[in-house]
Amino acid sequence: MKIIDVVVDVVRIPRQTGFICQHAIVQILTNEGVTGIGEMSDFSHLPKYSLDVNDLTATLKAQLVGRNPFELITLNQEMSELFPETMYYYEKGTFIRCGIDIALHDLVGKALGVNVSTLLGGRIRDRIKVCYPIFRSRTLEEVEANVEIVRKRFAQGFDVFRLYAGVNADADEAFLSAVKQEFGSQVTIKSLDFSHLLDWKSALRLTKRLLPYGVQLVESPATRNDTEGLRNFRMAIDLPVSEHVWSFKQLQDMIQRDAVDIFNIALIFIGGFSAARKAASAAEVAGKGVLIGTTQELSFGTAAQAIFGASLTNLNAISDPTGPELYVDDVTVEPVKYEDGFLIVPDAARPGLGMEIDWAKVDRLRVDGFSWGDQNVANLQDRTRAANE
Repeated sequence: MKIIDVVVDVVRIPRQTGFICQHAIVQILTNEGVTGIGEMSDFSHLPKYSLDVNDLTATLKAQLVGRNPFELITLNQEMSELFPETMYYYEKGTFIRCGIDIALHDLVGKALGVNVSTLLGGRIRDRIKVCYPIFRSRTLEEVEANVEIVRKRFAQGFDVFRLYAGVNADADEAFLSAVKQEFGSQVTIKSLDFSHLLDWKSALRLTKRLLPYGVQLVESPATRNDTEGLRNFRMAIDLPVSEHVWSFKQLQDMIQRDAVDIFNIALIFIGGFSAARKAASAAEVAGKGVLIGTTQELSFGTAAQAIFGASLTNLNAISDPTGPELYVDDVTVEPVKYEDGFLIVPDAARPGLGMEIDWAKVDRLRVDGFSWGDQNVANLQDRTRAANE
């Protein structure tokens, strides 16, 4: 079997908040008629620069056409050389590597007639507990709208939430107080997610202020790549500390300094199945837990996240992938399913990822390429407002 073509389609889909996200759907075609699909999820992050999709497609074709898609290790190594780690959370190279790796696994699974779970060694769970994100309240006036989101999602079966915090301490406390007063023990706040906006001392002061509201863990409570700050925070607080994994150097630093309790691993931030499995294994050897993170993928990317999470023996914290619930549209024939606050892992009997793309939807949502427009830093951080067009 040989790869004969690579196709990249960019789609723009609004979130419920109005913010418009850009994703790439990649196809890897073969001479035997088997096509693998991958998702490069949510390119609409800082840093605010755009990739040329035509140049990207030409680069991928030059590297992949004529190759054997079963050579997963070699192809992943070559992708890492083309798009190397930069120690940055939203490095676009990992998004690209992730989409290609998912597509290769989907292709190989289809060619063999097995689910990608089989390629990963099987699954030990068929559903994953997840939380719904509450985006930052920058003013007190925004708190009630976020409480209303909790009401709506709780009625749909979501009983665990994570709060993006750290911009307005009074608003953070007002939200947590309102939720506790209205829902009591029916609702759990999984985490305070500081998203590297605060230094560790500032994050520690705010965390101590919010502790009475029953938070389970704290995420990213130091500036980006401040591993020593993460350790200082962890030693000063009696809560588990979590951090995203976006490079193997950063992962090594966190393990060596014993800086976190739970590694937040998302396929998109580390570069796909192959890299994520290495990261999860390193965490397990170090005696650390894992949760499945997210950039808020579409259904296809979320299915990949679910299949990865289903294989982990050290998945010991509530995870994050609820992207399909945030968007007003999607590109699959059927979306991934959520039941009672759990993400349901796609059917193990279906080959590849077990998801089918609706190409009519892709045609309707397709755009010429990536563009950031006039969105300011707060829009890109909080994902809460549509760009003016």
